[in-house]
Amino acid sequence: MAVTIFSIMIVLLLLGFPMMVPLIAGSFVGFYSMFGGMGQLETMVQQMMAGIRPASLIAVPMFIFAADIMTRGQSAGRLIDLVMSFVGHLRGGLAVSTAAACTMFGAVSGSTQATVVAIGGPLRPRMQKAGYNDSFILALIVNSSDIAFLIPPSIGMIIYGVVSNTSIAELFIAGIGPGLLILVLFSIYSWIYAVRNNVPTEERATWGERGQALKRALWPMGFPAIIIGGIYGGIFSPTEAAAACVLYAIILEMLVFKEMDFQALYDTAKSTGLITAVVFILVAAGMAFSYIISFGQIPQAILSGIGIDEMGRIGVLVVISVAFFIGCMFVDPIVVILILVPIFAPVVNAIGLDPVLVGTIITLQVAIGSATPPFGCDIFTAIAVFKRPYWEVIRGTPPFILILLCVSALLIFFPDIALFLRDMAFDK
Repeated sequence: MAVTIFSIMIVLLLLGFPMMVPLIAGSFVGFYSMFGGMGQLETMVQQMMAGIRPASLIAVPMFIFAADIMTRGQSAGRLIDLVMSFVGHLRGGLAVSTAAACTMFGAVSGSTQATVVAIGGPLRPRMQKAGYNDSFILALIVNSSDIAFLIPPSIGMIIYGVVSNTSIAELFIAGIGPGLLILVLFSIYSWIYAVRNNVPTEERATWGERGQALKRALWPMGFPAIIIGGIYGGIFSPTEAAAACVLYAIILEMLVFKEMDFQALYDTAKSTGLITAVVFILVAAGMAFSYIISFGQIPQAILSGIGIDEMGRIGVLVVISVAFFIGCMFVDPIVVILILVPIFAPVVNAIGLDPVLVGTIITLQVAIGSATPPFGCDIFTAIAVFKRPYWEVIRGTPPFILILLCVSALLIFFPDIALFLRDMAFDK
């Protein structure tokens, strides 16, 4: 039966159907064959509804909405100006600023694709003018957006937390360490690139200009304060923090910056609604598919076939990393999380792995896969935004992917990179 289900899904994908169709079709075939006839399809619908019932999923459209508002307003630009004023004059400073801006915007958006759009749009022309090769620029922007998937709020971590029943607040804080480590390593590589290619530096900003940039960025810097401070200060749950972010973004862009009117807000809400509908259909279909593969003991059959039961902690984490990395090279990250997390859950629970560590590693892997050829979704976002050919977008990615894979290995062998802050915050 497993062969039939996966064959149908692969055929539908090759025929060009959106991912939700193969997921629903695979679930339909599974329910029909396992439970005998159409009568049990009511159970399939119930599983789909159960998939989108958790209240924590409300945070997903909220964070998407807040990110859309900020992208259309001034918040992203002010954060970029702040970073540029402090490091723009260093060798490779403009590239470092780009990576840092992606990190800061990730701390208010949680979306890799929103980060590509918000940061790449204004900074790519400046980097081209400064003498950076366009393939390096595109690779830097696409791969730095991975940090947005780790720095809270992370939409990927929310989906993982819902599917695996893991604390989203703990996942959020565990992503900070790896995210900052990636920023440091990208900055070092940017410095090496600038030195080797003799890229000229920007003019040093005066302390007065830095002070002005800091003053202009104070309002946007309120977003991470709301998210991180609110959640770990016990003021908000992650879902409430998402709603507070939307309210703060509306106040900021409509009343303080006066960048948006009600029509622009309405258009932004419609755009968010469309994205949210797609995400929730995927989550619902993925939950039904997870139910059918769990009921049919397909995960046990797959994993026993590769001998994962005989592997230790390191071996299991390596297999998980490879599976999610390869999966996201071809399929949307949310879909990969929905399909693969239930497959590995029995083994993770059996050997006592920390689900927060596993979630952090999985989130990093799906972020890397999203920026990796042949079909990483961030690559196609960059193609659409920057209107550059596929090969030009991916040409400069290998060094960044190598750095990200090194961070993955470090997480496996030194889990405290992710768990140190979690343990401090939650007294574990």
